[in-house]
Amino acid sequence: MEAVLRRGRHGSPGRLWFVRTAYKCRAYPTSDQAVVLNRTFGCVRLVWNRTLSERNLRYRAEGVRTSYRQTDSALTEWKRTGELAFLSEVSSVPLQQTLRHQHTAFSNFFAGRARYPRFKSRTGRQSAHYTRSAFRMREGVLTLAKTSVPLRFVWSFGEVDLASLDPTMVVVSREPDGRWYVAFAIDTTDTTEPAPAEPAGHAIGVDLGLTDLVVTSDGERIANPRHLARKACNLARYQRRMARCQRGSRNRCKARAKVARAHRKVRAARQDFLHRTTTALVRSADVIAIEELSVKNMVRNRHLARAISDAGWGEFRRQLEYKCDRAGRTLVVIDRWFPSSKTCSVCGHVLAQLALSARHWTCPGCRTRHDRDLNAAKNILAAGRAVTRSDSGDACGADVRRQGPSLPRSAVKQEPRAVRHSA
Repeated sequence: MEAVLRRGRHGSPGRLWFVRTAYKCRAYPTSDQAVVLNRTFGCVRLVWNRTLSERNLRYRAEGVRTSYRQTDSALTEWKRTGELAFLSEVSSVPLQQTLRHQHTAFSNFFAGRARYPRFKSRTGRQSAHYTRSAFRMREGVLTLAKTSVPLRFVWSFGEVDLASLDPTMVVVSREPDGRWYVAFAIDTTDTTEPAPAEPAGHAIGVDLGLTDLVVTSDGERIANPRHLARKACNLARYQRRMARCQRGSRNRCKARAKVARAHRKVRAARQDFLHRTTTALVRSADVIAIEELSVKNMVRNRHLARAISDAGWGEFRRQLEYKCDRAGRTLVVIDRWFPSSKTCSVCGHVLAQLALSARHWTCPGCRTRHDRDLNAAKNILAAGRAVTRSDSGDACGADVRRQGPSLPRSAVKQEPRAVRHSA
C-alpha cells in the first residue's frame, strides 16, 4: 500500500497548482465480482493484443501508422461481429482506456522515451482502468460498472477521510500471486503553494554503492540489505518445482503463484527499505546532492546486473525526487562523468586512474588517506553546495543539475578531458 504525490515545479504566488495523488490498497472481491473482473481483464488483454497485431501488420504492409481514431473504429466493428460480440458484455471504459494507453505507448516509443510496446500475457499482472463514468464512489463505497454489489477494500490511510474521497480514476488489478488491489487517482488544483517542511539547516552528499547502499558525507553508512540475494535459494527451489510441472496443469498454476509470492515479498521488502531510507534523508537535510547513475547502461554488465537491480538505484532516485519536491527540499544531481571518487576532497588532486577494486587510496598531493565512498560523498556535497550558491560558476569540475525551487543554471564542467593523439 502506498501513496504517491506528484506536482509541478514551484512558481510565483497565485499560480495554479496541479496535484495528483494515488492511494493503493488491498481489495477483496466476491466470487461474482472476481468473475466479472477476470472477464474484463481478458477482454482488455484481447483488445490490446489484437490492436497491436493489426498495427504491426498494417505498418509492414502499407508503411503507415495507425491513429487512435482508427483503433476506436476497429473496436466498434469487432463488437458487431459474432466472434467478438462478447466484448460488449464488459464495461466499455476499460477497453477504451486500453486503446488510449497503447496510443500513448507508441507516442513514447517514437519519441525515444520507451521501448516498443509488447503483447500482454495472461500469466502476468492484470489491470483495468475505470474513469468516472464507469464507477460510483459515495461515502467511501465503491461500485464498479457491470457489478451489483460494492467492492470491498481495506483503507489504510488514516489521515485521509475516505468518505470525502473523489477519485477521477480507479484501477483494479490482480497480481500473479493472486492478490487483488484497487488504486484511487485523485486530481486536485490549488492556488496556494504547498507548505515546505521545517528547515533542517544541513546539507549532505550521497554516494550509492553495492556493498554499502548509501554513504553520506557525514560518514553514515547504510548497508545494502540484498533482499533478492537473501531469497535466491528459496526462489530457485520454487522455480525448479514449477519447471517440473506440466504446462497448463493446475499444479503448475500453484507453483507459479508460489514463485510470484516470493518475488512479491522481495519487492515489498525493497520498497519498504527504500522508503524509510529516502524519508530519513529528506527529513535530515535541506540540500541533498547525489550522483547521476546510468542504471540502464550499467545493468548491461552481466556480472553486476542482478546486484544493481537488487539495490534499486533507480527507485531510490525517483523517491528522492518526489519527496524533495513535496517537502520543499533541493535535490542536486551531479553529472555522471564528474570524478568524485578520484578527486581528493582535501586538496583537489585528481588521480589519473583508480581501479574499482581500490576501496582506499592515498592522495599524492597532501598524503591524505581516503575511503573511496566517503571521499566521493564529500566531493558530491561540495559540487552540490557550489551550484546552490548564488554564483554557480564556483563549481570546479562539476556539471550539475538542480531539481527543486528556482532552478539555477548548471555549472560548466571545467575539467578538460584527455585528448587522444594518433601516431
